[in-house]
Amino acid sequence: MKELIKNITEISAPSGRETAVREFIKKEIENYVDEIKIDKLGNLIAIKKGTSNKTVLFDAHMDEIGVVVTHILDGGFLKIEQVGGQNPLNLVGTRLNFNGRIGVVGIEGETEKELKENYKNLSLDNMYVDIGVDSKEDAEKIVPIGTFGTFWDGFVDYGRYCVSKAMDDRIGCAILIESIKNIHNIHNVIFAFTVQEEVGLVGSFVSSYDYDVDRAIAIDVTDSLDTPKALKRMSMSLGKGPCIKIKDNYSVSDREVVEWIKNTAVKNGIKYQLEVLTFGGTNAAGYQRTKSGIPSCTISIPTRYIHSPHEMVSYNDVENVVKLVTKLSQSEF
Repeated sequence: MKELIKNITEISAPSGRETAVREFIKKEIENYVDEIKIDKLGNLIAIKKGTSNKTVLFDAHMDEIGVVVTHILDGGFLKIEQVGGQNPLNLVGTRLNFNGRIGVVGIEGETEKELKENYKNLSLDNMYVDIGVDSKEDAEKIVPIGTFGTFWDGFVDYGRYCVSKAMDDRIGCAILIESIKNIHNIHNVIFAFTVQEEVGLVGSFVSSYDYDVDRAIAIDVTDSLDTPKALKRMSMSLGKGPCIKIKDNYSVSDREVVEWIKNTAVKNGIKYQLEVLTFGGTNAAGYQRTKSGIPSCTISIPTRYIHSPHEMVSYNDVENVVKLVTKLSQSEF
């Protein structure tokens, strides 16, 4: 599965530009599902039919955070805007991929004092991207205004841990791909690989609209608070199992769905954690607001350094989420 994680995380596909990763997923799963379609917004919907009268939906979003070119300066330097939650601290000195053209992020400053102040007060206003050209005209030919970019960093396998850009949420996509290849489900199962989560949970509001879904579960990352002096009010950690979300800033998980997931985990010897996230949100909120509402929850993979070029997960946690998704597709409710 690590090869799958490597391949899918290294694809460049920011919010609204998910075509490359969608085509990758489609090729991976098309021989393992009963139905597959791409809706008008770009969500990839795959169905495995079961024998029960219940339908469960599992969601993972395909997009990653990124940037977009807003202006080109004399000399060919780019100015950018964030696509999704982008902390300027994570951009300093990094390399960005604009459709195959690699740029380096720098900081403006005409004097030593100004440079120091800009480092203290980082913003996209005092940053630029150098793509290795000499003129505005050359830059406009290669990366015109409106070109999207993503981090340019590869997969690293530490054995127990894995690091890459775009674990959020390609790790969820990899988990669903692996689950599709392995499950022998009782319930009808919909796998929704959704678009534009990072800019407002967009794909989840429409991906299940044509279906009668009994329960929806988002598979996504969550913060890991096991590093030195991490936030004190949360306890999620790498290697201690999947997190069953109780709430975040966008939604409160359905109590019955939470208990169903917990009971399934206990029955199958899957170690889990309970998650109360004090910020953020997932596509579960979108499913709660679809048509007359779908009882929803999130299963999270604890992740260090979220929304950076180097997101870290525990491979054991990933394997346990695959096992949990597989068992939930067979677990009665």
